[in-house]
Amino acid sequence: MHAPAAVGTALPLADRHGRVATDLRVSLTDRCNLRCSYCMPAEGVPWLPGPQLLDDQEILRLLRVAVERLGITEIRFTGGEPLLRPTLVELVRTAATLRPRPQLGLTTNGIGLEMSAGALASAGLDRVNVSLDTLDPERFVRLTRRDRLAEVLAGLAGVRAAGLAPVKINSVLLHGVNDDEAVPLLEYAVEHGYELRFIEQMPLDAQHAWSRSRMVSAEEILGRLAERFTLSRDPVARGTAPAETWLVDGGPARVGVIASVTRPFCGTCDRVRLTADGQVRNCLFAREESDLRGALRAGATDVELAEQWRAAMLGKLPGHGINDPTFLQPDRPMSAIGG
Repeated sequence: MHAPAAVGTALPLADRHGRVATDLRVSLTDRCNLRCSYCMPAEGVPWLPGPQLLDDQEILRLLRVAVERLGITEIRFTGGEPLLRPTLVELVRTAATLRPRPQLGLTTNGIGLEMSAGALASAGLDRVNVSLDTLDPERFVRLTRRDRLAEVLAGLAGVRAAGLAPVKINSVLLHGVNDDEAVPLLEYAVEHGYELRFIEQMPLDAQHAWSRSRMVSAEEILGRLAERFTLSRDPVARGTAPAETWLVDGGPARVGVIASVTRPFCGTCDRVRLTADGQVRNCLFAREESDLRGALRAGATDVELAEQWRAAMLGKLPGHGINDPTFLQPDRPMSAIGG
């Protein structure tokens, strides 16, 4: 009924500005076991009802359409917190059988990763990014409203032990909160062989309380790192990667900065997102979505799903517009979109 596309028949996810999406971010749940202050309020946010979420077979079918018919070469599982999806390992295992075989990644807060890293690696996971904004236990509690730093650090060690290298850390710095930890975080990453990525805080919080004055910019981060380390431009071409990277003290250690706000890289964006409830978002900051779940459940064929997905990409704007006075934050917070 849903025959795979013949080799060589994939038509890309292109937009009107010459960009082609090859990197698919798939949110497996909007739920999270932390309450990071820059993401959601202490009481959390209303979760999506279970029937609205894609089930495993629906996710896998859309992944197959993406790979076989739309030219997707990289899939990253996100959330919310994707480790809360009980079937994550099996989803990874089945995704690894797709042909052409996509690169498979995971973005997680690291809680529970120590126990699942080996199984995920065996299933076919290629890369892991772990969010970590502080190394101070008390500050971690203030930032996340949960006392679970030890579990995150154990998760990082578990990923490294499972051979999923390079292990990447994602860190967000905020003025008056953890802006003094740029150097300690990089020292920790270099010591343990992790690759650190600082991310400028973006206007994607559920409270819609984002403030540019609270965000620590790329320029500030690099200035603080330069007080302790010698940074030199990474000779490896950036390509479509969101992070600008530098060699630390001549290498091989690297550090990256994802400066979505102050140094937008929209012109080379190759990403598309699928939310946990089956909506295509052609940009993290898109104001509109395309409902693949409805089409799928109404009996759409793979060809029809692919056509709708391509149509959704055509409307992608040239940039996210954060620095435009008319910018409006998306209605969905980051936890419901998926990174």
